[in-house]
Amino acid sequence: MKKTFVRRFATLAVASSLLGAATTSCVGDLDRDPFNEVTSDVVYSDPANYKPILAKLYAGLALSGQTGPSGKPDLSGVDEGFSNYIRQYWSIQELPTDEAVIAWGDDGLQDYHLMNWTANNPFIRSMYNRIFYQITACNEYIRETKDDKLSSRNITGANLASIKNYRAEARFLRALSYYHALDLFGKPPFADENDQIGNFTPRQISRAELFNYIESELKAIETELVDARQNEYARVDKAAAWMLLAKLYLNAEVYTGTARNTDAVTYASKVIGAGYTLQTAATAKSSAYGRNFLADNNTSPEMIFPVAFDGDFTKGYGGTTFIIHASVGGDMPAAAFGVDGGWGGTRTTRALFNLFPDTAADRRGRFFTKGQNLDINNLTEFKDGLGVVKFKNVKSDGTVGKNLVFPDTDFPMFRLADAYLMYAEAVLRGGTGGSRAQALTYINALRSRAFANGGGTISDAQLTLDFILDERGRELHWEGHRRTDLIRFKKFTTASYLWPWKGGVKEGRAVSENLNVFPIPSTDLVANPNLTQNTGY
Repeated sequence: MKKTFVRRFATLAVASSLLGAATTSCVGDLDRDPFNEVTSDVVYSDPANYKPILAKLYAGLALSGQTGPSGKPDLSGVDEGFSNYIRQYWSIQELPTDEAVIAWGDDGLQDYHLMNWTANNPFIRSMYNRIFYQITACNEYIRETKDDKLSSRNITGANLASIKNYRAEARFLRALSYYHALDLFGKPPFADENDQIGNFTPRQISRAELFNYIESELKAIETELVDARQNEYARVDKAAAWMLLAKLYLNAEVYTGTARNTDAVTYASKVIGAGYTLQTAATAKSSAYGRNFLADNNTSPEMIFPVAFDGDFTKGYGGTTFIIHASVGGDMPAAAFGVDGGWGGTRTTRALFNLFPDTAADRRGRFFTKGQNLDINNLTEFKDGLGVVKFKNVKSDGTVGKNLVFPDTDFPMFRLADAYLMYAEAVLRGGTGGSRAQALTYINALRSRAFANGGGTISDAQLTLDFILDERGRELHWEGHRRTDLIRFKKFTTASYLWPWKGGVKEGRAVSENLNVFPIPSTDLVANPNLTQNTGY
């Protein structure tokens, strides 16, 4: 089931390269007949081509180019392996926080820990470029699937209905990338399907205006997407849109200055009511919680929107290939993680470890300690910091994924546990339409799964906002949420929470508030005179 749509990632290379040929074949040679008669109009004239091209948009999150594992990258000017969307998103969300450090000394990478990044940082630029590559690809697909275009191609009936569903999915994927741009860069450039292709410099959009745009897009497609849990695995549906709306509203005060917690309760409730359930079945080889991060996590009933990976069909050096390989080093046995070797990169700090007072009881707190130092004296020494045992290329029955280099493990962009936590937080922040009692029920459902014999449940008096932030760290660590969470709780830059090496000193320190958003890369500022830099850079 999982592999059906993933296989189309291979097909997308054909479709996309054909479109690329259509736009480049006449450059510098205008007097010759066309080299290739395959144009956008030809490709889009066949209804059968719309799904493979849609696959390109999904693959934009998982793959780095037109052939795997490398060779024809989507982005130039950066190592192709580094340029992968999930790899860059994971890094920019985790490495500046208490949850992760990395040993590598690539130019600009340690800036995430030191919090001294600038507009010239190559990793920030790579994330920015990947986001806008994805948005551009989505814009083109949406442009080519407008109603008048479909009508002019005489596409009707079931084909028309299917393509309209595909278009709604493309609008969701664009909204997701714009959400990442909103969260990371504040006031990015903006273009949609109505803007001209070619010599065009996009305008800059304010953070509040982009918030409104994302909200309007998600609400517009809410009825056009396939019902929750009815689409192919790893394709978005109504629940994915509700989940992104819940995230947008939970962070609304950061983005616009106005809290929208009641809306966050409303949309988290929609997700929770859609029929997803927590994975509660343990196996002899894995805890129930741990099964969400294994090579067969496509079977988890709490997956709402994963980015799918497959050892045969999504070969690249980003995504879960990066997350798993980079986390293995020192004395850690690579075979236990289902891979052929470790890259000796990522570990965690004492701060995350301390969120688990009893790692024996809480099965979410799994750390590799042999040969590792709890305290970090040298950020570039792999053995300083504890290994995190979470993502593996091993199935629930203990067998290994099909490829020791490229894991089958999917990245859980959205899963039900996050909806539970968002509901509880929004209620505690004053959102109406939910109840504190229900919030406690959801939190205790997560903790009952995590602890043997229900030992982890908490009382109403223990349910506070600070507890929820800690619980998000315990439940969702290394899933790409931490930076956004710390900013929402006003702990990312302030002295209210210090972790090892925050701000570039071992004991941690407060840093400038402007670091809550990243700078617009200097390369784009030069290229686009419509842009101005974020404050403080």
